[in-house]
Order: sequence, then structure tokens, then C-alpha cells
Amino acid sequence: MGSGAGKSGWAERRPVLFPFLLSLFCLALSEQIHYRIPEEMPEGSVVGNLAKDLRLSVHELPTRKLRVSSEKPYFAVSAESGELLVSSRLDREQICGKKSACALEFEVVAENPLNFYHVNVEIEDVNDHTPKFSQNSFELQISESTKSGARFILGSAHDADIGTNSLQNYQLSPDDHFSLVIKEKLDGSKYPELVLMTPLDREEQKSYHLTLTALDFGDPPLSSAAQIQVLVTDANDNPPVFSQELYRVELPENVLPGTTVLRVMATDQDDGVNAEITFSFTEAGQITQFDLNSNTGEIIILNTLDFEEVKEYSIVLEAKDGGGMIAQCTVEIEVLDINDNAPEVVFQSLPDFIMEDTKLGTHIALLKIRDKDSGHNGEVICKLEGDVPFKILTSSRNTYKLVTDGVLDREQTPGYNITITATDKGKPPLSSSSSITLHIGDVNDNMPVFERASYVVHIAENNPPGASITQVSASDPDLGPNGHVSYSIVASDLEPRALSSYVSVNPQSGVVFAQRAFDHEQLRAFELMLQASDHGSPALSSNVSLRVLVSDRNDNAPRVLYPALGPDGSALFDTVPRAAQPGYLVTKVVAVDADSGHNAWLSYHVLQASEPGLFSVGLRTGEVRTARALGDRDAARQRLLVAVRDGGQPPLSATATLLLVFADSLQEALPDLSDRPSPSDPQAELQFYLVVALALISVLFLLAVILAVALHLRRSSSPAAWGCFKPGLCVKSEPGVLPNYSEGTLPYSYNLCVAHTGKTEFNFLKCSEQLSSGQNILSGDSSGALFPFCNSNESTSHQVSFLKPHPTRIGDSLRPRDPAPADPKMAMKPAPGPTTSSTQRCYKP
Repeated sequence: MGSGAGKSGWAERRPVLFPFLLSLFCLALSEQIHYRIPEEMPEGSVVGNLAKDLRLSVHELPTRKLRVSSEKPYFAVSAESGELLVSSRLDREQICGKKSACALEFEVVAENPLNFYHVNVEIEDVNDHTPKFSQNSFELQISESTKSGARFILGSAHDADIGTNSLQNYQLSPDDHFSLVIKEKLDGSKYPELVLMTPLDREEQKSYHLTLTALDFGDPPLSSAAQIQVLVTDANDNPPVFSQELYRVELPENVLPGTTVLRVMATDQDDGVNAEITFSFTEAGQITQFDLNSNTGEIIILNTLDFEEVKEYSIVLEAKDGGGMIAQCTVEIEVLDINDNAPEVVFQSLPDFIMEDTKLGTHIALLKIRDKDSGHNGEVICKLEGDVPFKILTSSRNTYKLVTDGVLDREQTPGYNITITATDKGKPPLSSSSSITLHIGDVNDNMPVFERASYVVHIAENNPPGASITQVSASDPDLGPNGHVSYSIVASDLEPRALSSYVSVNPQSGVVFAQRAFDHEQLRAFELMLQASDHGSPALSSNVSLRVLVSDRNDNAPRVLYPALGPDGSALFDTVPRAAQPGYLVTKVVAVDADSGHNAWLSYHVLQASEPGLFSVGLRTGEVRTARALGDRDAARQRLLVAVRDGGQPPLSATATLLLVFADSLQEALPDLSDRPSPSDPQAELQFYLVVALALISVLFLLAVILAVALHLRRSSSPAAWGCFKPGLCVKSEPGVLPNYSEGTLPYSYNLCVAHTGKTEFNFLKCSEQLSSGQNILSGDSSGALFPFCNSNESTSHQVSFLKPHPTRIGDSLRPRDPAPADPKMAMKPAPGPTTSSTQRCYKP
């Protein structure tokens, strides 16, 4: 017994299991739950514990969401306890009529996962209807000449209940002249006949009052009564006689109104008025579908017949002659079904959408096929139209399940129009279709995809901080958060700590910003790894590389490496032989530009010259050459201002000043150089005053020592070496090497050797390579300046020698030798050159 039995004592359930094939890949067991309850149960009564019968625990109810799928809401499921409850009035007679078995079939839907369960609730009849007569009283005329044994059909009663609760018996009040006989029709209903037991005599008694009672066998039994008044008439010897006591006819339900069903025949052996017969319905108020011709006995159809409403009619006809005698017969009309109702497709438990990752064989919807016809006319074939990833499976009689039969992809097909056609087996067959739109829900199954496989962008250096570099874009075909893309930087070849100070990316738009101004000379390129992530769960992402190339701008002016100024700002002097021919290489202006490309493409131009046309400068090489031979009128000292321009837009430039002296030897150039006053040195003056003070104390002793040293030096040194003691000729500097310009436009590297001498003698260093003609004098100062001439007060002098330019290596090491007397001629004699004579380079303050 179900749980409803505990409350009402009526409910009973019987679970029955039925296996159904759910798909080609799996089998599922469909369970049909059966309950039996009485009709007219109060609303809220418990039919049974549905959750328990479906083997569901109370904790599962909130997620499974049990609900009833039915056309009429007779039942509901309690969300708290899972019990099946009565939700509306259950009137068996209204629901099922006179059917012997009355059951309500419906489906219970459970979600997560989606499944359908068949429930059958049998409604038991309760004796809640009393048998009722169509009239409260009947009048019956019987001639006094009627013989014993004559029978008269009385009005029957109707009981809406079935079985033992329906009409079962009639009873007649006791009378000596009459008795009661009960007969049964083809449909099982019973009707009474009044039997005349003894002849009547009108002169003795003109009328009789009888009581007819109809009873059922319910518990408790119900009954109703009708009064019968029998009027005794004068003798009419022969009553009408029908040709048949029972007429049977079959009519298709599509017969047209006005059609004659049949004609009943009755005869009367009397003559005259007593032989005139009229026909009538005994229960005229109950007959609405037919009409009777009272004279001819023809029964005509008044209204359209419908097999689905009434399958048969039982009509009692009465024939009365002019003398008042009557006869009765029964006409039974059976309505034949024709295929006049097309099947009807009804969807139940249809979801708003299904997810695209739904597995094969998942239940999607429940549908029912209804056909009011019977037999073959009511047998239906159901099929799914079109090529869709679904199929229908038979669940029970005229009930089908819509299940998935293929892979769903919302990005390719966001929805399906599903059409189901139902066709019956009638002749001709009838069909109908029903269409639904099934939307596919989105699942995060697509990762963001960038528009390009990789990005390469160019940005000019010196960009303003916060400038946009580029914008990356990725698309995600998913919907909502699954398709919302955000951007981030996940890797870079820059230092991780410095990354945020270089670039950033807008997480919403994908715009990459520069956080600082880039410098092409410091950072020429860098690479980022950008990631696009959606907001799904779990999130999907993809990466793309972004290479940023920092383009060069002309933001660096050329830098002159040679000739360069000394520490005190003095300029370089170069000596040129007086016999130099046109094209003689005097010197070379060397400059570099930290920019690249055209911005570092240098050109050399003469801006100003003491003697225009005397010298020329190579446009790209910077080589200063004589354009013509030295004339008699040309000054021995020449000043040349050379401009170095780069190829940028706008171009930047630098200038170099060259002081050139035409002389065949360094000694010859010294008078020209000594004409220029040398700046006073406070340190030298202080030393002079000290020397003068000492001289005043011991003038004779010091004078003797100085003269002795001077005579000794004159005997041991050549005039050329002696000339080094002339004022303004010495340089004070430490040995060193020019900075390394491995990049830029410096065509050669230069190595410099410098020798230090003491107060009274010169020490020389041997250079690593033999000197060649045309070599430059480079400064040993750490700043890379050329050697300037020192003050005449300096007590220390330097002997310089020159190294050959090396095109492939930079900064050869200096290897000093032990101090030793050297031949001054060798120190000052230029190395022989293959094509040009040696050039003496001097420094002039």
C-alpha cells in the first residue's frame, strides 16, 4: 500500500518495471509506478511516496526537481517530501464516463540528469451517484381487453457509477394484477417491463398506482423511485404489432444529417380509427441526434454523429393505435468509426535550451501522440523530419522520448527547428506535424584565437610615455563570459622586474602601451608573449608573440674622434711637406654617429679654409688631401674647419678644426708654433720664484752645477733632441688608448705608444708595429684627445711614436721596454712609406 493508504485507507500502489531501449549505445530501465486510489479524494491527499518508489532520497529532491508532466493538473509532487499529492477534484464519471477501467497516465520528470518516469493512477469508483429515472412519473394506458401476459416497457433509470455501484435491479410495489420483469440490453444496461398478470375490468377499477424503484448494489446501496399510473381503457381488441421487437443498424460516423436510418413497421388488425398507428419515442427528451416520423416510422439523423463521443444509441419506440393500445420495440444504432481525426503531437517537459556538451542518448523532451480514432485508425507512426542530431524512441503506447543522436555545436548551429510528423494507419491515412525550436546552450569549448599567428610592430624611439604601440585582438565564438576575452603579458625577453616599466597591455581592449621612452641605441628590439583568456569555467587561453622593433631617429649628432681637443682645449697641428703634391693625404677626420642607417651615414664638408681650394675633404672618407701644390703666396700656417653631417632628417652635424703647418721637419715648424704666446701656469711661476730664492742663497754653487749639466747634455744629444727643450713643445700625459668604437662609422682602430723621459734624458718605447707614413698622432689621455703642447715651464717631456691603423682589431696592448738611451734620429725620423712622405704632427697651445 502507498503512503496515501495510511491517510485514507484507499490508496494502493504496485510498481512495475518495463525495459525500454533508449539508444543504440546504452540501455536504460524505464520504471512505471502504479497507484490505485478512490475517486473524490480531497485535495492534498497523499497518493504515494513517489520519491521513495523512484529510489530517490530526500536530499536529492532539490536538485532532481521532480514534477508532473500532464495535460490536466490532477496531481502534484511535494518538493519537500517527494510525495505524490492530489491537486484537483477526481470525479471518475467525469474523467472516464462508463468505462469499466479508469486510469490516469502521466509522466514525472526528474532533472540532473533528465529522465522520465511513467506513473499510472487507477481511479476506483465510489457509489456517489443514485439511480435516476428520466421522469418522476409515468402514465400507461391498458385496454380492459388486454390478455394476461401482455408486457409493457417502462422507463428505465440511469446510474453514472459502474460495476456493483451502478443500477442493478428494479422493484415494483406489490399488486395482484401486475408483475415486473427485468431485461438487459446489449450494452449491459437493464430496463424493466410491466407484465399483466390478470385481465383488467374498467368497470371495477379505472386506474392503478404503482411504484417502481431502481436500486444499485453499492455500499451503502442507493435507490430512487418513480410513480406509474395505469389507466384502464375500453376494449380495443388488437394492439399494434411491430415487425421486429429489436431493430439493429450500423451507421458510419460521417453520415450526413437528414439521412434516414431505418423505418420501423407496425400493424394493427383492427379497422378504422383503432387501426391508425402513430409512432413516438418513449423518452423523447433524451433523444437529440434523431428524429422520428410519427406517421411513417422513419428515423432520421438530426445532428452529426461522432464515434469518439457516443459509440451506440439504444432507443425505445412506441406504436399507438387509435383505440389507445400501444406496442413497443427497441432500436439499437451502432456508430462505426472512420478515420476522421488526424493524430495530434503534444510536447511535454520541453526545456528552454540544452547544453552543447550534452552526451549521446540524453533525454531532451517527452511527447505524446493522440488520435481519437480507434483500431487501425488510431494506430500512429511517428517520425522525425530533417537531418538533425536527434531521434525519437518509443517509451510507451503513444508516448515518445526525444533524445540526442549526434554531437551538438552551438557555434555551428545555435538552434534546431525540430518537426515531428505523426501518421495514422487509417485509409486514407491522416497525418499532422508539430514543430519546436530547440536552442543550444553555450559551453566554454573554444579558446580565444588571435587574428595573427604573430605580431611584429615598429615604434620610433623617443616616443612619449603612454603611447600606444599596437593593438592585439583575439576572438572567441562562445557566448557571454565564455566569449569575453581579456589580455595580459605572460613572458618577455626583458628583465621580469623591468617589464612593467617598459610596456603594459589593456586587459579589455588589447592595446599595448609603452610605459617609457625607448632609446634605439640602448634597446633595439624586444619580444613579448601575450595571452588572451576568456572568462569561462575553466578558463581557456591562447598565446601570441609580439616583437617590438625600436626604429632609429636622428637624435644623436656625429661625434668627432679625430682630431680631438686636448684636456686644456688646445687644437691639433699637422705638418705638411712643402713639396706635397696634389692628392697628398694630410690627415683624416674620423667621426662616429650612435644612430644607425641613414641617420649614421656621415658626410664631410669644408666649411671654412684659410686658403680656399688648397685642401679637399673626402665626402664619405673624411680624408684631408692637398688639392694643389703649395704656392709662394700661401701662408705656412693654414686653418681648416671641417663639418661632419649625418643623413638624418633633419640632419645633425659637428665640426672639427684642423691647424696645418707647411714644413719639411718638426724643427722647421717650431718657430711658427713658438710665435703663439703660451698661457702662464701659476705652478710654474711658483717654481720659478723658488729657484730664484735658492739662486740668491747659493748662486755660485747652483750656477756651476747647471752649466756642467748643460755642457754634458750638449755633448751627448743631437740638435733635434735638444730642440725638445724649447718652450711650449712638451706634453705631459699618461699613456693610454682611444675608446673602442666597435659600432658606428669609425673605419679603423688606432693604437698609440707614448714614452716618458726624465729631467735630463729621454726614454723611448718600442711600438708593436713599424710606423708607416701618414699615421696620426693620438693622445694618451684617458679622454681620447690629441696631444697638446705643454707650457714651457713643464720639466717633463714626452716622445711620441705612431702605430699603424689596424682594420680588424681594436686597442692593442702597450708593451713598455726598459729605459735605455735611444738614437734621437731614429725617434724623430719618419718611417718610409710606399707612396707618401711622412707627416710631422705637433701640438700648439
